[in-house]
Amino acid sequence: MSLRGSPLGELKVPLTWTAAVAVVVAAIAGVVLLVSDRYDPDVSGAYGQAREMADTAIKPVGQTLTAPVRWVGGGFARIGDYLFAGSQNRKLKAELVEARQWRDVALALRDTNERYRSLLGLRTDPPIPMVAARVVTDSRGPFANTRIANAGAEAGVKSGNPVMSETGLVGRVIGVAPGASRILLLTDVASRTPVMIDRTNARAILTGDGGGAPRLDYMRGQNPVKNGDRVVTSGDGGVFPRGLPVGVAVRGLDGRWRVELAADRTPIDYVKILLFVDFTQLADQAALARANLPPPTLGGAAPTVTAQLPPQPAQPRPTPRPRPQPLPPPSSAPPHVRPAPPPATAPPAPTLDVEEPIF
Repeated sequence: MSLRGSPLGELKVPLTWTAAVAVVVAAIAGVVLLVSDRYDPDVSGAYGQAREMADTAIKPVGQTLTAPVRWVGGGFARIGDYLFAGSQNRKLKAELVEARQWRDVALALRDTNERYRSLLGLRTDPPIPMVAARVVTDSRGPFANTRIANAGAEAGVKSGNPVMSETGLVGRVIGVAPGASRILLLTDVASRTPVMIDRTNARAILTGDGGGAPRLDYMRGQNPVKNGDRVVTSGDGGVFPRGLPVGVAVRGLDGRWRVELAADRTPIDYVKILLFVDFTQLADQAALARANLPPPTLGGAAPTVTAQLPPQPAQPRPTPRPRPQPLPPPSSAPPHVRPAPPPATAPPAPTLDVEEPIF
């Protein structure tokens, strides 16, 4: 059976005309695309409107023509993801392990940075010079509790200097060497720190006993402390400046008042040593010595302040009165006999030459 006699032979002419029309439309569309794609800033009028209409008409046609290409590309991408899922999974697991390590490093650096900022923001009133140091080792025992810091005599540190962390008082320096200093913590049995209750100003002595919470001794007054009261240094004796945070008061299991130290909230790794010896160094001794004070009076009386008055006319000086003569001492004569007054000038007694007998 030939093609001319088959049913397909009747479709030859319509297919030929359809192909011809498609070629003409494609050619026109190509010309329109080339013309519309040319950049001309002076396009205006009917040509510009025709160009806009052509762009509007071509947009859905372009999306339709490119849809198969997009579908084919997406399908190949899905097939590639499925085939290479195992290798990608292994790669992602390795990256996750490395990311976790960097996360731990970042957290440690953030914690260190926050502690540095807290130390840099540490201030006292009045200001006291400070030296930053790092605790390099500790010495622990059943009762002793000291630390070694990497700042010593070269930084001006002296025995007795208070030591603070970013949260509160740690202790004081008890030994200094070049490049190192020993810190006696508040929990050591040899530690005695004068403190006060911030709410009532009640004085006490913070006594270390080797435990984590030193006890409050020698408190006076009626109900001077209660749970949660803030405890600070009192400054008594000039050992520590007044107002340094120590901790909060708590009732111990033994019924005694103790202090939960503020320095125990964080590890004691970085500290600041206050170059403080005595509270008198905070005063300007030279200025105090220059004060013009009146001389002290006899008997401890208060000095009198003389006001400057206008000059007065001179007054005649009164004639001095004769002083009364002192009375002679009483004699042993009878009371009815009046003793005779002594002569004005008594003549010297005559001397007699008497020879003593020789035996």
